[in-house]
Amino acid sequence: MDIALSRQRHELAVRLSSPRIQFAVLAGFAATLFLSALLLFSVQPMFAKMVLPQLGGSPSVWAVSTCFFQAVLFAGYLYAHLLNRFVDPRHAPLIHLGVLALAFVALPVGLPANLSTPPNDGAYLWLTAVLASGIGLPFFAVSATAPLMQAWFSRTGNDHAKDPYFLYGASNLGSLLALLGYPIIIEPFLGLQAQSSAWTTGFLLLAAAIAAAGLVAVMSLRARGDTLNEDASKGSDATPLTASQRLRWILFAAVPSGLLVAVTTHLSTDIAAAPFLWVIPLALFLLTFVVVFRQRSLVSHAVILRLQPFLVAIALLTLSGVGFDAWQSSLAAFAAFLATTLAAHRELFQDRPSARHLTAFYLWMSFGGVIGGLFAAIIAPQIFRSTYEFPLLLTLGLACRTDALRKLTSSEFKNVRIIAAATVATIAMGLLIGKVANEESAWKFGTMAVLLGSIGILLARQSAKTELAIIAAMSLTVVMLPSSINRGDPSRSFFGVLRVVNGEDGALRLFMHGTTSHGAQRMRDKAGAPILPPIPATYYHPGSAMARALTVARDARPAATDKPFSVGVIGLGIGSMACYAKPEESWRFYEIDAEVVRIARDPSKFNFLSSCRPSADIVLGDGRLTIASERAGSFDYLQVDAFSSDSVPMHLLTVEALRLYLDKLATTGVLAIHVSNRHLDLAPVSVAAALTIPGTHVTVAHTLANKKSVMDASSSTVVLVTKTADAMTKIRTWPEAQPQTKASVPAWTDDYSDIVSALWRVYGEGK
Repeated sequence: MDIALSRQRHELAVRLSSPRIQFAVLAGFAATLFLSALLLFSVQPMFAKMVLPQLGGSPSVWAVSTCFFQAVLFAGYLYAHLLNRFVDPRHAPLIHLGVLALAFVALPVGLPANLSTPPNDGAYLWLTAVLASGIGLPFFAVSATAPLMQAWFSRTGNDHAKDPYFLYGASNLGSLLALLGYPIIIEPFLGLQAQSSAWTTGFLLLAAAIAAAGLVAVMSLRARGDTLNEDASKGSDATPLTASQRLRWILFAAVPSGLLVAVTTHLSTDIAAAPFLWVIPLALFLLTFVVVFRQRSLVSHAVILRLQPFLVAIALLTLSGVGFDAWQSSLAAFAAFLATTLAAHRELFQDRPSARHLTAFYLWMSFGGVIGGLFAAIIAPQIFRSTYEFPLLLTLGLACRTDALRKLTSSEFKNVRIIAAATVATIAMGLLIGKVANEESAWKFGTMAVLLGSIGILLARQSAKTELAIIAAMSLTVVMLPSSINRGDPSRSFFGVLRVVNGEDGALRLFMHGTTSHGAQRMRDKAGAPILPPIPATYYHPGSAMARALTVARDARPAATDKPFSVGVIGLGIGSMACYAKPEESWRFYEIDAEVVRIARDPSKFNFLSSCRPSADIVLGDGRLTIASERAGSFDYLQVDAFSSDSVPMHLLTVEALRLYLDKLATTGVLAIHVSNRHLDLAPVSVAAALTIPGTHVTVAHTLANKKSVMDASSSTVVLVTKTADAMTKIRTWPEAQPQTKASVPAWTDDYSDIVSALWRVYGEGK
């Protein structure tokens, strides 16, 4: 009996050792990992889009969703570790297939059928519950694939099985393709329901691939006659893990993960607010795993370690106030981020344990990723007034090197003390110059200090610890002294960094959301006298389409009615429109960001509200959700102005949203949708949505800027919609009016939207 069993094992081992079989096994495991990553990265934006109309465009929706997916990913890695550590490897595939079968019951991906209305308080818990019930179990089951497949592959006896970590590159390649493919291939051609069906098909294919991989792993174990205990020790390092190893893995994973969020926030806040800017850092982040998580890195680690301090120094130099343009600053930020992430991830790979501890390695690595993401996405906006996490994490990135973590020598300790003393003296001098002279002089002083620090990097190139100390000094200088992230009067919320900035020697005051102006007020005239009452400026100046449409709505309203003229404005800004209100009229503003309300109400910053509507009725919350509770036909004029250049609340431009607005509009009322945007052509989208509703009349008005002062009168594009032809008659007499009778693009719905096409119409068609 033993002889027959030995012969069977030998024959099976011979078959499995065939070069053709070995290649097929390797390709099969790689394809399985690729498909699992593809599914993970495509389901996240898909489900977030599904829930968006229910909770509105609050960044907290995206923040909570991101944290939820990171937490479930960590849970999946924990499950994989426990399955690999305590379950007989011959039984583990069956258990995991059972989990996949249970997850299949929760498909297709979608909102729960009995979805309740989100509460005014506790929406975070409501969203977490929706995510858990709608996608939690399938996401959990798929997230365990990466560590499980690598652990199972290590048992196959394949020539590459002793070091299976390179397969993580295949996983991240799938993630990268899903990231790039979703907005370009999936979103423009498939609605959310079709995406959900396609995802279910992909899940079934993945389950079949996992079953095949599990079968191969079990057959390999049988060919060798391994048991659980034998498999845990054969060909593996039985040395237990240490606390310092785990801490290194957490650090080396946390810093790139946090920096991914920080560099994205920094770019959109301080450099150039552009749509899809977040794609570049995330694509680079995923690409680093493909490049360095392999036996022979595709780039020289020694070269990266040598370049990293210089690239970080250049990035800090662009922050300090030197005259770099947006493209140069973006390139410097990308380069520093890429070098830091490559260095940390390569150090992570080089510090990997034997295959026996593979799932533990990924577990602690995932834990570090959760910590980094939570810090940059949730904690930093609460504790920092500006994007200070960017220079902080760049500095920590230089600590993600083995040579930087060793003990200080006496000479290195002396260098660090000198650098610390020089930094304190520099910051004190800069603050004194700013107080005695002016902010611009302090800015120049800080720039010179950072430039000298960059030169110091050249002199300290033999000591990683001295380089780290210099970078820390430069970062502290940028944070403490006037710099690009420290300009104006910044405040922060989940919606970004808001700044009140004085221009033209204090005669003009700007309200900035990141790099985008969301309003301005001229405080003094040419003679230096205060301008009272304030005059609306930028997109809201007296000759703007929105101001004139308000007048049209007043004139179109029947004279016999006894109720006051009613106005609704979605998007408060600094309250410019309030100065068009008449005392007897009813005005209500809808604003999602409490910090915007605080700034608009502060007369020391802007006085549109305090001068023109001191007791303004302001409703806090997402415009689409809050306006839904208003009575039908309640507004004579309704203005939707909640768009910025780097983020588009798509749910405010869908057919469903337009139906809601028109339901709240009086018969003779005017709906004005402000769609001015530097990067996206949103007018055709709004027109298409409006024209799908029977009986609507649509006109687009392009108002040109005042050549003398763009801030006093900016160009604008406004889509105007009415329910009756009479209400639109006067608008169509405007010289810039363009009546619309036919849609030129598909209408967006809560199920379908296509941001890429809106971007292409601006850049690809050269408009």
